[in-house]
Amino acid sequence: METRVDKAVEHVLKGPEREEDRTPVYLNGRLIGYVEDPEEFVEKVRELRREGVLHPRVNAAYHEDLNEVHVNCDRGRVVRPLLVVEDGEVKLTEEHLEKLREGEISWKDLEEEGVIEFLDAEEEENALIAQSLEEFYSMPKEERKKYTHVELDPAAIFGTCCSCIPWPESNSAPRNTMGTNMTRQALGFYAANHPIRMESRGHLLYYPHRPLVKTRGTEAFDYDERPAGQNMIVAVLTYEGYNMEDAIIMNESAIERGLARSFFFKTFEDEARTYPGGMKDKFCIPEKEVRGYRSEDAYKHLGEDGLAEVGERVEGRDVIIGKTSPPRFLEEFRPEELPAEERRESSTAIRHTDSGIVDSVIITETSDGHKLVKVRIRDERVPELGDKFSSRHGQKGVIGMIVPEEDMPFTEDGITPDLILNPHALPSRETMAHILETLAGKAAALSGKRIDGSAFTSNPKEAYEEIKKMLRELGFEPTGKEVMYDGRTGQKLEAEVFIGVCLYRKLYHMVKDKYHARSRGPVQVLTRQPTEGRAREGGLRFGEMERDDLVAWGASLFLKERLLDESDKYEAYICPNCGELCYVHAATGKTICPICGEVRADRVEMSYAFKILLDELKSFCMDAVLEVGSLSEREEGEEE
Repeated sequence: METRVDKAVEHVLKGPEREEDRTPVYLNGRLIGYVEDPEEFVEKVRELRREGVLHPRVNAAYHEDLNEVHVNCDRGRVVRPLLVVEDGEVKLTEEHLEKLREGEISWKDLEEEGVIEFLDAEEEENALIAQSLEEFYSMPKEERKKYTHVELDPAAIFGTCCSCIPWPESNSAPRNTMGTNMTRQALGFYAANHPIRMESRGHLLYYPHRPLVKTRGTEAFDYDERPAGQNMIVAVLTYEGYNMEDAIIMNESAIERGLARSFFFKTFEDEARTYPGGMKDKFCIPEKEVRGYRSEDAYKHLGEDGLAEVGERVEGRDVIIGKTSPPRFLEEFRPEELPAEERRESSTAIRHTDSGIVDSVIITETSDGHKLVKVRIRDERVPELGDKFSSRHGQKGVIGMIVPEEDMPFTEDGITPDLILNPHALPSRETMAHILETLAGKAAALSGKRIDGSAFTSNPKEAYEEIKKMLRELGFEPTGKEVMYDGRTGQKLEAEVFIGVCLYRKLYHMVKDKYHARSRGPVQVLTRQPTEGRAREGGLRFGEMERDDLVAWGASLFLKERLLDESDKYEAYICPNCGELCYVHAATGKTICPICGEVRADRVEMSYAFKILLDELKSFCMDAVLEVGSLSEREEGEEE
């Protein structure tokens, strides 16, 4: 495309003599020439694009502050369509719309005609865009001439995820941003061919629902065919403090009926390689003579071919792909098969934190012709304390309590909520659309008609009035409030409770993937301190600020326990004469100083990290002498 652009614009490229008059022109970041009048040049490029001489995805922008012209036509830029304005008039006419309805012309025809054009972020800096046709034609003619483009629809400023939010103009901006981000984390029905897909990680919701409150955005990209989330009965109520700080309370019976249940899939893979010496990896159940043999119990789920059987339940550290390999660095040619004792164990086992059922096993080949095995594990995830949920309005929270249905509050009709939301979550967040969606969802569920909550299409106040009217006709309070009774005592609650239907999404942040505890476990080779991170069975870091807390409290013994006894405690022997570290002779058990020879050394507790520091100081010829009171002095002190 660059060559076409070069030819099309070469007649407007000029080389001015005076350097201060030069404006460089960059094509995809490459300097291709200079122009005298950059604004005229950019305007000419746009004219050529609208006439069809240049490709419709070529964008030009003049940066006045840098005095540079940038022409872009490379792949991967985000571009968006806008209606073109010329001399205060939009080029799209009623005639175009009529032909579109009749099918006589298409979107591409409008693009070729220059009625619609695509702008990237850089060219948009040079454009003045009206929000809507109504706003544009409400202006005086002289003011309209300043504008270059008009939005096709005001909601076009939103991306795919934000388009899912009903009435986003009624929410505060940060909550819309959160709702957008959490749309990406929601579990749902992500693909129809999921049984044959082998993704590294995947989640599948059991019973995804179509949202009762839809938007035009969800219709545009067929969100109804791949929904994520469920329409839940939500009551806005406190419940013994178990839903404070954004926590939510869920109905145990609803969970037992399948609410918010999901599958988690994880794929493990391994390949049998061929090595330069002619040796090969082999999928099998390793024999006991193989170096690195785990235990008979570790291979109990493997079939004769060394692969886990479909339907087997596996727990942490169980082997799911049995494999043996030739010794490392064996490159000489050996055509005969190696005996078992010379081969090494190289099986694939699931992590200590994973568990599940073997869902499918696939045997195939890599591009190099090596045998490739993929094993997918399936794990059922039932909502539990700490699992994260969110509405489309950024009202996120974790489960704080799961309550039996008989203890949940209920309405006069006997309806119990699936979820209880704390009323304190709403006023400071200013998520009015969350309240409106809960009310609209109630009207939609009762009437059987889905309600449209698209951004900017209708006034939220008008929508609210329409929903109130629907509820009144259905025999319910137009405010959404109902009389409720305490499920534990049967007493009527003093206040009426706001209750309705809202789409809630289960997010992939689940307790089962995050919880972590350790008593004893592996330590690092260098420092002998506990490893870090859940995957390596590590401990929780006790940092500088935590240390400061204990110092402030005067809890010195606990501080010593955390930073020494439970970390990298090391017993060293110190020479009483010269203060050097001694070593213990393995055969005699006597302590020997590298300077003084055999001595009666003092045994001292220290951090192993400190011992490394002493060794490293010695490595560049600095000696650190440790002063320790002699044993005789200490013994005398004890006698006194």
